[in-house]
Amino acid sequence: MFAQLKGLFSNDIGIDLGTANSLVFVRDRGIVLREPSVVAIQAGTNNVLAVGEEAKRMLGRTPGNIIAIRPMKDGVIADFDVTGAMLRHFIQRVHHRKLIAPRVVVAVPSGITEVEKRAVKDSVTHAGAREVYLIEQPMASAIGVGLPVHEPAGNMIVDIGGGTCEMAIISLAGIVFSRSLRVGGDEFDETTVAHMKRAHNLMIGERTAEEIKIRIGSAYPLEQELTMDVKGRDLSTGLPKTITVRSEEIREALKEPLSSILEAIRITLERCPPELAADLVDRGIVMAGGGALLRGIDRLVAEETFLPVHIADDPLTAVAEGTGRVLQELSFLKRVASSSS
Repeated sequence: MFAQLKGLFSNDIGIDLGTANSLVFVRDRGIVLREPSVVAIQAGTNNVLAVGEEAKRMLGRTPGNIIAIRPMKDGVIADFDVTGAMLRHFIQRVHHRKLIAPRVVVAVPSGITEVEKRAVKDSVTHAGAREVYLIEQPMASAIGVGLPVHEPAGNMIVDIGGGTCEMAIISLAGIVFSRSLRVGGDEFDETTVAHMKRAHNLMIGERTAEEIKIRIGSAYPLEQELTMDVKGRDLSTGLPKTITVRSEEIREALKEPLSSILEAIRITLERCPPELAADLVDRGIVMAGGGALLRGIDRLVAEETFLPVHIADDPLTAVAEGTGRVLQELSFLKRVASSSS
């Protein structure tokens, strides 16, 4: 009976509000929702027609009266109203028939402004939250992958998401130095689109670019190089066309965004205090986020930094898992929230 009554009251919720995907963690239940951060609306209105996976399938394929948009850009809110509608949809899906509104902790990029933080808080509050706490993404990611962040020792996390790359050195449950780079999976896709246009005179959409990245993309030479047939529109004739693309040329195309990430990692390591740098020689760097799944990225970073590099067991859920674990410790959550706000 008590358990049934308890279920009617608040469930604390953790949200990884990502540029590409949003994940929702509910206390005592784990990750219960994983959907693309895409909303389909009726043109000229804020009337929401679809959210998440259903809306993503409409990207680039909608008639004139339907617009499929991604309301998050570079890890921050680009469209306040549509983001609010998306959050409302996600929260209602996981928090139905409860008497008390939930407390929500949201992971945000470490480099966002006070105005952007306020926009996130307002969006989540309007979506039905009772209290809103913010936690920086690299801290959430480090907690989510199981790094001993409370210890007086150096831990380094690199989280490559859809819109941002977050890296931080963490010790004693605090961020010693962090860097937020507006380069991520979206930048990889945009670079691939530009390469196909320049090298093959072929126009492709962002969904096709993402598929190329997943199927044959790499950051380091592969033992066996891959190929893929790519369909798009020939820019000279305007007709549909299919070409075969090799993994070597996609790797070459991705060099620019990867160089930006490597440079930011080097700067972060240069700013690391000597005692903590000594810890990193043994502990190395942990990589999370969807970008960590790019083939060979761990080998590329290891070669550039001369440090051991580990990929998280489940890179895509690291931030959401971190928000969930923080929910278990309200005092830590409030301390982190006050330092982030």
